[in-house]
Amino acid sequence: MEFRRINGLPPYVFAQIEALKLAARRTGKDVIDLGFGNPDLPSPQVAVEKLAEAVRNPRNHRYSASRGIAKLRQAAASLYLRRFGVELDPDTEVVTTIGAKEGLSHLMLVLLGPGDCALVPSPSYPIHIYAPLFAGAEVCQVRLELPAADDNTSASEAFFDNLMEAWESAWPKPRVIVLSFPHNPTTACVDLAWIQRLVDFAREHEIVLVHDFAYADIAFDGYEPPSILQVPGAKDVAVELYSLSKSFSMAGWRVAFMVGNSEVVGALTKLKGYLDYGCFQPIQIAAIVAMNEASDYPKEINETYRARRDALCDGLNRIGWHLTKPKGTMFVWAPVPEPYREMGSLEFSSYLVSDAEVATSPGVGFGPGGDSHVRFALIENEKRIGQAVRNLRRSLTKLQ
Repeated sequence: MEFRRINGLPPYVFAQIEALKLAARRTGKDVIDLGFGNPDLPSPQVAVEKLAEAVRNPRNHRYSASRGIAKLRQAAASLYLRRFGVELDPDTEVVTTIGAKEGLSHLMLVLLGPGDCALVPSPSYPIHIYAPLFAGAEVCQVRLELPAADDNTSASEAFFDNLMEAWESAWPKPRVIVLSFPHNPTTACVDLAWIQRLVDFAREHEIVLVHDFAYADIAFDGYEPPSILQVPGAKDVAVELYSLSKSFSMAGWRVAFMVGNSEVVGALTKLKGYLDYGCFQPIQIAAIVAMNEASDYPKEINETYRARRDALCDGLNRIGWHLTKPKGTMFVWAPVPEPYREMGSLEFSSYLVSDAEVATSPGVGFGPGGDSHVRFALIENEKRIGQAVRNLRRSLTKLQ
């Protein structure tokens, strides 16, 4: 039987590591899972209590609105004004999505089709690569590397040059550029000046910029991730996806927003009207409370991730696995150590599960540009991270 949109999908390598982890745990091994970026921190208590209250009201059991209820969109607009100084019209420049992944996937269906092209960084979060492909478009992967210097607060000039080169050589000319900073998996960051250059280029060539801002609130050492909408003129060409998954540790709730250019927001809103009725209304009500009454919660979460980052990076550097501390995201993008480089990231990640009892994400799962790295997720407490470092020191004997 033929399944047209999935026949060309490669094996999901993360599932292979997950299977190895589960098999090891069944034998009694205590595998420390630093692979899947699934936040372990609790959601704001005020949101949990509001959800429990709202779910008892039978009026909230009916179909909701696919674009999100009005007060939820207003709460998102208010958050953007407080956090980034960006004014948004909640009726025309905000649409609620059932997580950023859903929003991005359906957005590609309204922006792209067969014969179109999108530029996407490589490596990238997999849906950034595959959502344009699901829409029938071509994808041109543009090499993105984490700057080697200690100051990685801006993407390298090389990446901007790579984007320009890809634009010049691509045919048909790309209609969309997909971005995400702070970047998953490389943790690369950009500043407003860098974004301004890209916005200017997009306005000149009538390109839509799609910025997945999943790690808007997870940043360290004084770095503050900029919203693309802070750049003058960005609303002419750009939309941004903001999610409660990481910022408010509400990953399973599936609440996000696409904000920005009113035409693009309107197009996605129209499509979603045919596809869904929005998420469960009590969740929307609780999300309003989270944004309005727990506005400091992202700062609390951020401090936890910073401490975990320091524990992991300092520990890895002590055992000879040298890397630079990331300025943003809840991840550490670590080069496969030279003595193990020939293994490739999948075999190396498999080795870490079986021998060190530590699960990571193989870089090849983020596209061919990631095969020289593995990704650690900061989803265990500092004590468990310390144990993971000790396990790695025992197993990676070639580093010593």
